[in-house]
Amino acid sequence: MTTEIQGGAYRISRVIGNNFVSTVDETGREIILRGRGIGFKKHTGDLVPAQMVEKVYALRDPEQSSRLQQLLADVPPEFLEVSTEIIEMAEQRIGRRLSENVYITLTDHISFAVERLKSGVEYPNHLLWEITNFYPAEFTVGLQAVETIAERLGYTLPRDEAGFIALHIVNAEIDGKMADMVRITKMIRKIVSAVQDYYGVTLDEQSLDYGRFLTHLKFLGQRITQNRYAPADDSEFQNMIVRRYQHDYHCAERIRAELEEAFAIQIPPEEMTFLTIHLHRLALSMGATNQKE
Repeated sequence: MTTEIQGGAYRISRVIGNNFVSTVDETGREIILRGRGIGFKKHTGDLVPAQMVEKVYALRDPEQSSRLQQLLADVPPEFLEVSTEIIEMAEQRIGRRLSENVYITLTDHISFAVERLKSGVEYPNHLLWEITNFYPAEFTVGLQAVETIAERLGYTLPRDEAGFIALHIVNAEIDGKMADMVRITKMIRKIVSAVQDYYGVTLDEQSLDYGRFLTHLKFLGQRITQNRYAPADDSEFQNMIVRRYQHDYHCAERIRAELEEAFAIQIPPEEMTFLTIHLHRLALSMGATNQKE
């Protein structure tokens, strides 16, 4: 059975709700279709005109597809609709495709956030400062998301939730786990503090070089938590970087020592090389390359 049959229609394999149904594509993979009223008074085997379909959720992982369907059975479908709007806005603003798992995690988070709000339970975001300063683009998405939730669902979530939503977006960028994202954020805080202390400067959070440095740290954190490091360079190149940027390499060594002490992790030589290069570029922008320890 295929998703789209002759005549431009989809054959329903299961009705999930008034606005959601599932079908099967040409590979046998179950996918979810969203459209206003496409499941209303419909049954298995009925047809849905293609022009009524507004969104196709073709999750590659069968387990994720199953989780999304289970989630839709537990939460109002408009939560997924709002999540989809937020995700599409995030991808457009950030310029990067997000992991498809975010449809599940963000929808689930918004549902719980609304439940907490209705129950009067406060859940402070202890990483709000870090999120605001380390992930400004994603935090802007989070603020817009809070506005969208208020407009579409009628619930006004606190500013802390904008931070949590931003973390979900960042997590979807690197395709990791939420617990890892919290750990990465704490690692970035430790690294930024070490850099400012070492060079004796306050980093310009609005500068392009600072933004590039944070991007490097974000994906460095991903590689550390997933134990998937950058390809090893030849030792001659590594030695050249150490000799040429000795002052910056000493900063990288200090960072490596602090991360090992705080998080019990080790940065391999090839990552030290890239970290040193990024530190040197950042130091150039700060005019701090000639400072002495």
